[in-house]
Amino acid sequence: MIIGVAGITHTPLADRIHPPPATEREFRDAISCAARTVQEWAPDLTVVFFADHLNGFLYDLMPAFCIGIEGESIGDWGTIPGRLDIPEALATDCARTCLDAGMDVAFSYRMRADHGYAQVVEYLAEARPLSLVIPIFINCAAPPRPTFARCRALGAAIGRWAEGLDARVLFVASGGLSHDPPSPHLAEVSPEVRKRLVGGGPASHAERLARQQNVTRVGRAFFKGESDLRPLNPQWDQAFLESLCASTFDFPDRWTDDELTETAGRGSHEIRTWLAAWSAAAIAGTLRTEIGFSKPIPEWITACAVATATPSRASMPGITNPPAGAVA
Repeated sequence: MIIGVAGITHTPLADRIHPPPATEREFRDAISCAARTVQEWAPDLTVVFFADHLNGFLYDLMPAFCIGIEGESIGDWGTIPGRLDIPEALATDCARTCLDAGMDVAFSYRMRADHGYAQVVEYLAEARPLSLVIPIFINCAAPPRPTFARCRALGAAIGRWAEGLDARVLFVASGGLSHDPPSPHLAEVSPEVRKRLVGGGPASHAERLARQQNVTRVGRAFFKGESDLRPLNPQWDQAFLESLCASTFDFPDRWTDDELTETAGRGSHEIRTWLAAWSAAAIAGTLRTEIGFSKPIPEWITACAVATATPSRASMPGITNPPAGAVA
């Protein structure tokens, strides 16, 4: 039984660079509100759609989608490392159901999840631990990527599976809106970096430290207007969130991947996680989406959002339907 969906932007710079206090407080308050909502929903199982940043998934074998049967958090950017609490039988059943439905998902008994998974799960566990979680990777960083239509189809297939469970299922989307982070592009990197991206194994501590220092340096330059990264696009963010509130999930179909990159930055492809999660939850009925936060935060090189949604079954125990959300 599907009880709801939550979406939150992850950002590695959240604990390194501080935006104006009022903005940061508003963002943190929205996260706390979402965490309390999840606490009230009391999920038995959480399914997290997340993007990786060429940490756990490399170009030696890049699936469009991958369901974690067993896995670990690598602990980058201050997130908590360690084994993920994945219910193996349920995760396996989810993968089998997707394959039976014609979704060619990969599955992994050694998934490595970076902050794109861990940060948002830790945010939502602020009020209540999320003890059983199935991580579902969507390739948002390494072209060629899965189409938006296939991401919606993946979400719908998993939603149909979840709706048949004798458990309260929460869906989570972890991803940014418009942003253009300094991510490595295979065609532009040095031979040494290319070797690692194509299968040189996990980054060493020194490599990870250097990468984090570079992102922090670029973040400070972006905020000062001294960067050639694409600007944030609040109008595009607004339109995307309005499409979620209207349950029109085909909003991104008007662009090719290259056009979306030019419009909203390389990181905007992470909306695939939101499309999958909202499409999954919509299997339970018309969604009533509430936007708790939506603002560009240039200090974090990211347009950030926090949203929750419930299906239209107002009689479900423990679920209250908020008024249809207006975009902030």
